[in-house]
Amino acid sequence: MAAANYVTRVFSSPAQVDATQWNALLALEPDASPFLQHAYLLAMHESGCARHPAGWQAQFLTLWHGDTLQAACPLYLKNHSYGEYVFDWAWANAYAQHGLDYYPKALVAVPFTPVPGARLLARDAPARTALVEALIQHTRDEQLSSLHLLFVQPHDVKACEEAGMLLRHTVQFHWKNVVPTLPEGDGPALGRPGGESAPRPFTDFDDFLASLVQEKRKKIRQERRKVTEAGVSFRHAEGACITEADWAFFYRCYERTYLEHGNAPYLNWVFFQRMARDMPQNWLMFIAERDGQPIASSLIALDVSRQVAYGRYWGALERVDCLHFEACYYQPLAWCIANGVTRFEGGAQGEQKMARALLPVRTTSAHWLAHPSFADAVERFLEREGQGIDQYLTHLSSRSPLKSPQPGGTA
Repeated sequence: MAAANYVTRVFSSPAQVDATQWNALLALEPDASPFLQHAYLLAMHESGCARHPAGWQAQFLTLWHGDTLQAACPLYLKNHSYGEYVFDWAWANAYAQHGLDYYPKALVAVPFTPVPGARLLARDAPARTALVEALIQHTRDEQLSSLHLLFVQPHDVKACEEAGMLLRHTVQFHWKNVVPTLPEGDGPALGRPGGESAPRPFTDFDDFLASLVQEKRKKIRQERRKVTEAGVSFRHAEGACITEADWAFFYRCYERTYLEHGNAPYLNWVFFQRMARDMPQNWLMFIAERDGQPIASSLIALDVSRQVAYGRYWGALERVDCLHFEACYYQPLAWCIANGVTRFEGGAQGEQKMARALLPVRTTSAHWLAHPSFADAVERFLEREGQGIDQYLTHLSSRSPLKSPQPGGTA
């Protein structure tokens, strides 16, 4: 086994893994995100949000040559399936019906963060292969029911598939800052072969609206008008300019909105204090105000180096028609256009996002089940489910809000 060429070490806290070496591995990944930074995972752990009492027992798995970290991943033992966004409750129920334990299971993921990207940090392809082998062996050694890697990047998918893991697909909705390419004869050629117009970013929000079919364009304008006519205005703050008072107000809104839906929030105030202290450069906040008083807030994550923004959290103290759409989509999209951000990821689920020009994107997870009969049953299930996902994407593509498809399709 390739894993035999490395020393495997498992850590019960990200604090036990050298942050500099971890982040150096992350920097090598083509699909890195802020959410796999050492500081983010450490904040999840030390705030108590992703600790054993909450059902997240850290077992970060690492491979070493001497004192040099060669590969690593955030591994958790889970005794439930909350906070994952790739739903396997039916699998757990099937195990229970047959008198078997599905939990604890092994999970490679970023807690409460359904953002596609790197999960298996590795210096090269052999190290990535060895890391997958080590994960499967660790799952066996711990006598766990299964291993799950969520929202993985293409390099991770390849390594998992080569190890015999099962692939599962879901759908998210992302926005791209690019004017749809016009077919020949529908616009100026701008020097492109075949008469196509050259792809370019949107110049402003009206330019973005012009790319949509009339029905969607009209709907967005109506929704924005309702917020304006309700006397609501917005301000935004980025990075270190987000004040302590802004963070406190945001958390008040975030917690209130969760509690109104009958649930305690996944993330606590300590976690967001850590974000303000340790990763301020990765956050953008929008605050809605009426009559000089703040009434709602949304928090957007940023990866400035890769020009990507991520819709994350929001909350409100007052109910205003369409305020959620303005705070979570229209204000962030306008900011992305003004600041040259190329992609805005809207998070898990939410078909209604298509009306705001966030288009469907296929995401992938990988799964390994120790019980042969259940592995066979899940493989058959995933084959059927995959066909359904293909049909769903075809259906969604026929409902595109754009005047013409974006370059490269929707998946």
